[in-house]
Amino acid sequence: MEKLKDLFESYTGQRATEVEELTSSGSNRRYFRLKGGNISIIGVVGTNKDENNAFIKLSRHFVEKGIRVPKVLAVSDDQMRYVQEDLGDDQLYKLVSHGRESGEYSSYESHLLCQAMEALPKIQFKGAEGLDWSVCYPEPAFSERMIMFDLNYFKYCFLKATGLEFNEVKLQEDFERLRDDLMSDMGETFMCRDFQSRNVMVKDGEPYFIDFQGGRKGPIYYDVASFVWQARARYPETLRKEMVQTYLKSLKGYMPVDEDVFHERLRLFILFRSLQVLGAYGFRGYFEKKPHFLASVPFALSNLRKLLQKPFEAYPYLNSILSKLTTMSQFNNIAEDKRLEVRIFSFSYKKGIPADTTGNGGGYVFDCRAVNNPGKYEYYRQFTGLDQEVVKFLEDDGEVTKFLESVFPLVDAHVKRFMERKFTHLQVCFGCTGGQHRSVYCAERLASHLSERFDIKITVSHRELDIEKIL
Repeated sequence: MEKLKDLFESYTGQRATEVEELTSSGSNRRYFRLKGGNISIIGVVGTNKDENNAFIKLSRHFVEKGIRVPKVLAVSDDQMRYVQEDLGDDQLYKLVSHGRESGEYSSYESHLLCQAMEALPKIQFKGAEGLDWSVCYPEPAFSERMIMFDLNYFKYCFLKATGLEFNEVKLQEDFERLRDDLMSDMGETFMCRDFQSRNVMVKDGEPYFIDFQGGRKGPIYYDVASFVWQARARYPETLRKEMVQTYLKSLKGYMPVDEDVFHERLRLFILFRSLQVLGAYGFRGYFEKKPHFLASVPFALSNLRKLLQKPFEAYPYLNSILSKLTTMSQFNNIAEDKRLEVRIFSFSYKKGIPADTTGNGGGYVFDCRAVNNPGKYEYYRQFTGLDQEVVKFLEDDGEVTKFLESVFPLVDAHVKRFMERKFTHLQVCFGCTGGQHRSVYCAERLASHLSERFDIKITVSHRELDIEKIL
């Protein structure tokens, strides 16, 4: 950590006075927000020098091409640490969370998703101009070997685990035909490889790509399939079509497009990505014993079921096996999600502490009444802890920040132990005088804090505002 602080100081000329570790989404890299004076930047600690080098060089290349990615500001001598531009906290994945949970995307959420698709051709085409492909990690290009790795991942980690009998020789023959077809239109374009809403930030209303160090030369269809047919996104068919059409309109600025040919090629990559994703779910669910990954299987099979409405005649045996797979009764219902559920309440002490309805006895109750109350000022009575006016009041005052600095470690320890012991419920309540300002703010901040650090279910209930939501 001290080396990151030294890097911050050498770049900014100021000492870092605040350091906050950020969620890494399963990556081996660790991310920190460092602040000093009025400067905020992101520090990264990597475990692989070649991977770090790929990100650093790709970022600098993309910035030169006018592509929206975080700028790398400074790199340590050993290349194991670097600092980059802070793009804020508006991750696209979070901004479209309501649509993902409900399956109904608002016009605003749809607009954000289409913006990301509109920006994709630029990194694919402009990003490839003059790029030294040798910097890509771990391989410079999409390859036959990579395809077979992923198809066998599906076969051994998912298909065999279902108990469905199949002829391995016939399946391998169709895999090889699919591999050859996927490789038939490589193109001199950059493939992000992990293009999804988690890897897009929104700053000043514009999408920025943040996770591309695994990118390489590859076909444009891969990223479109990855983003639009993401299993748990639950995009309605109309929204999928809108995103693809937005992409095509932007793509025509870089190459002539035969839309019929494009859609036929895209179908192959949707098939490939669907099998790849099922392999990942199978490994994490069947072998690592993480049941919430199996809860995603029905969503992936729903995508596959729709895709198979037009059979893949070039791969008859694979098509028949997948048709049987999508009708297996064990996948008709979403597997029970046994993750810990943390229920977070805000409430007014005048109306009593919220009851525990799970039968597990509840949990923490924190009294926020020692924190300076914005509700005693006439101006703030029209607002709640959800409004920026109240948020600014509380954070500028600072008492609530110190309060939560004590709360977070207590709840974190409880969540970790409950997860280890396979408990299913924990309740955390924040109370204040009216249940409108301080308790609401604290409930929201705890929910955000826990969602970034733990793979758990979170329900937030603002009792006095009659608001309940699931994160």
